[in-house]
Amino acid sequence: MCPSTATAEPRPDFSLVFPPRPGWVRTARDAMRTALAAADRADLADVAVLLTSEAVTNAVNASIGSGCSAPVTLYAEWDAKGALRVLVHDGAPGLPEEGVPSDAQENGRGLLLIGACASEWGVCAHGPGPGKAVWFQLAG
Repeated sequence: MCPSTATAEPRPDFSLVFPPRPGWVRTARDAMRTALAAADRADLADVAVLLTSEAVTNAVNASIGSGCSAPVTLYAEWDAKGALRVLVHDGAPGLPEEGVPSDAQENGRGLLLIGACASEWGVCAHGPGPGKAVWFQLAG
């Protein structure tokens, strides 16, 4: 048996850069699930994978809808308290809006889910050009 140490091992941060194509949403979900398994945080897997899927889907749809071919970036990191922070960036113009879709709509619930499930979240635009990032945090 290994002796215990006073400090926890660092959890792996990761990023994934991919073209704005729907097939990459599954890859992003799989990458998140793998990262959580590597960090020994299966307790966050279901929520983190769901919210990642929603954020990546929104980024891909915004890119396709605007004709933007800039890559989408998924980035995840751990803070000192063990909280997971996830950021999804796309180059499409405009900011997503949190709306209340009707029961008949099949989409439009991504930001509502993120807002309901994340301990913190937001949307930020940065840099001189178009694009934005949706980020969320799940408490450790």
